[in-house]
Formats: sequence, C-alpha cells, structure tokens
Amino acid sequence: MPCDTELRLVEGFAGRVDAPQVLTDRLARRLDEQMRLGAPITNPVGWLVSRALPQRQQCGDTLCDDRILLDSGRDCPRCEDRQASRRAQRHAVAAAVEGAMPYASPEERRTAIESQLHEAVTAQAWAREHRWEQDRARKAAAAKARAEAAAARPAIDEPAPPQAPVVLPAPRLAPAAPKPEADVVDQELVLEELSREHVVDWRNRAATDHQLVFDHIDRYGEVSARRLFTSAFVDQVTRLSRLGHLSLGYTTWERS
Repeated sequence: MPCDTELRLVEGFAGRVDAPQVLTDRLARRLDEQMRLGAPITNPVGWLVSRALPQRQQCGDTLCDDRILLDSGRDCPRCEDRQASRRAQRHAVAAAVEGAMPYASPEERRTAIESQLHEAVTAQAWAREHRWEQDRARKAAAAKARAEAAAARPAIDEPAPPQAPVVLPAPRLAPAAPKPEADVVDQELVLEELSREHVVDWRNRAATDHQLVFDHIDRYGEVSARRLFTSAFVDQVTRLSRLGHLSLGYTTWERS
C-alpha cells in the first residue's frame, strides 16, 4: 500500500522508531493545509496518495519535507537561505524600480517589479540548468573514457604471442615504482542530486560496513556525513569505534 511504501522511505531518513511519528506529523500538516486553503476532501484515498503522503522537497536537500528536515525535525537551512535570498532580491528589484519610475502609480510599480523578478528567476533557472548540463556532460565523458580504456586493455585469458629467447643483462636494482595515483575521474558525491532511493541504499550499505561513514567524513566532512547517514547513526558509529568494539552487523536502525 502507498502508506507502507512511504513509511519505509521515511524510515531510511528518520529511523524505524521515529518514522511513524514523522509520517503522522506530515499528514497532520497536509490536512490542516487542506482545510484552511483547499476544498473539502471528496476522494480520501486519492488525496492521501497524491497530496498527503508524498514527500514535498522545497529545495534540493533530500531530507527536506515541507521545509522541515526529516532526520531532526528542525527547519531546513537551505529553505531559509532561499527565502532570505528571495526577499533580498525582491527588495533590490523594488528599489531599482522605484528609482527608475518615481512618478508611477503603486500598481504600475508593482507590475514592473513582478515582471523584473520573473525575468531574473527565469534567467537563474536557465543558468542553473546549463551548469547541470555541463556537469552531466563531464560525467558522461569520464565514463566513456573509462570504458574505452578498459576495452583497450588486452583480455586476461588471451595467450601471449611466442617470443624468441633473449639474453638478459645482469640484474640491476630498479627504482621503486611510484604509487598509482587516484582515479582522476572519480566522481564527487553531491547529496542534493541523490534520490531518496540512493540515500536509502547508502544507509543500508553503511549499516553493514561502518567504514563507509569514516571514508565519507574524511572526504566530505562530518556535516555531510550527518546529512547523509543521520546524526544519530554517525554518533553511534563514532562511539563504537572509540570503544574498540566495532560490529559490522550492528546498526542504529536494527536496534530501534
């Protein structure tokens, strides 16, 4: 059923213990919103499936649901930043319009402000899409380069051609071979681009391999790890590591 599916998705963010309450709070918010702003509910099942149950991300953060973080219940900082940025942008446009149209009526200035804001937001959206397209093109080019390099390497089972015997000179000490460099096309992990299914997959893998948490902290920092794996899980893994009793089969979700 849709409710069971959404509950499992919420468990991936908030944990098995807190997930029912998180989903209950979501339904209460949506019902209050419907009663205040919408029409009466004539199709309860359709309303639950299409409007009440699904997560509504107001920004690019996978934890955001109606501007509230699923793992902590706090206000989403990305949404707050976006609201502050939009207010500042509106104030700047309004000041520019008032300076350019000092004798215009309030209605004319309001129309001009809305028009300029629409143009600015549209331009920002196109610029953002262009950046994403460039990023996707770089990733595709890197994947193609890796595939071509793998295809160019000879097969392991392919027999080597016979060679004539050669007389080797006396052996000399060879300089130590340099260590192979890290894969320069290693793709960066961008939390905002992860789907809910990807986040759940990362957390399920970390549940059996806690080293994923430490590797993520080393590369992206503790704040990013807490966003991806939840603060409670990172604290649990860190505490177990300090005690020297790290158990790869023990997870915060299993305990809860």
